[in-house]
Amino acid sequence: MKKEDVPQDLSSLGKLTREVCYATDSEGKYTTELSRGWDVKIDALDTAWSDIDKRIADARQKVLNKEASPLLFFMEYRLMDLALLASYTGFWQWQIKRHLKPEVFDELSNKKLEKYAEAFNVKVQDLKQMTVNES
Repeated sequence: MKKEDVPQDLSSLGKLTREVCYATDSEGKYTTELSRGWDVKIDALDTAWSDIDKRIADARQKVLNKEASPLLFFMEYRLMDLALLASYTGFWQWQIKRHLKPEVFDELSNKKLEKYAEAFNVKVQDLKQMTVNES
């Protein structure tokens, strides 16, 4: 791609940052050029975030239907998998799987709930009620 052909489509991140792209200059040598965004990439990111929003909504509904504990909602909301949450909390992955069951979650000690709340950056009460207070 020629340097003057590097896409400059304004994305939501384009106001905050720019991306370095490699392009060729007038002599055909590789050089760098800053890009504000690219429509194809913007569409791909929008699709990915749409999928994530759907997973969060599905997780919320499972918690409301008593099919899962609030841990599932916060795992989806914070984009965490079992391995990552295990590393943040110090719990084994099998323990977290068990804690995903609503009846087991309801019996967790306050100490364990505090570990989860800290990992999700929420208060224990917010963890229990699936409340998100972003500032």
